[in-house]
Amino acid sequence: MGKDRKEKEKKPKKSDFKAFLRKRAPIYLGIMGLFILFVVPDLMKGDLESSFPELTSEEQQVIDILMKYDGPNDSGLTVMDAISMKIDEKYPDEKIYDNKKTKVELTISNINSEEYQVVLNFKSHKGEMNYDWNVNVSSEKITSNNQESKYIINLVDFYD
Repeated sequence: MGKDRKEKEKKPKKSDFKAFLRKRAPIYLGIMGLFILFVVPDLMKGDLESSFPELTSEEQQVIDILMKYDGPNDSGLTVMDAISMKIDEKYPDEKIYDNKKTKVELTISNINSEEYQVVLNFKSHKGEMNYDWNVNVSSEKITSNNQESKYIINLVDFYD
């Protein structure tokens, strides 16, 4: 009887969990690799919209009206796309949003009960771009207050 106990104690018990992992480890490693390869770069990608500060629901509504504006003919090009294209033209081969000197300032001011002024300043190491619009929330009419913002609205309005 004493020998039987010693023999049982000497044999290490196989863990079901270790056996389970040993069989499926390549599958789990493959899934993790695919996640890291495809999902993480998209999460780390910088863009104009992710550079905006936290906004209240009212301010977010104004920004949505402005940035999703796609002209009178629903051209497909939005204000957000046009600004992003302009930034890409100026900084063609740079990851400009990863640069420490790049700042995006967004100011939304209430002019009256239905109209807001939106000022977007994009500052980088090579210069800055300033955009200034008035947005009417009820009619969703957008008017430009400077040349750069007028260019963006004209680009969206007359885009084919």
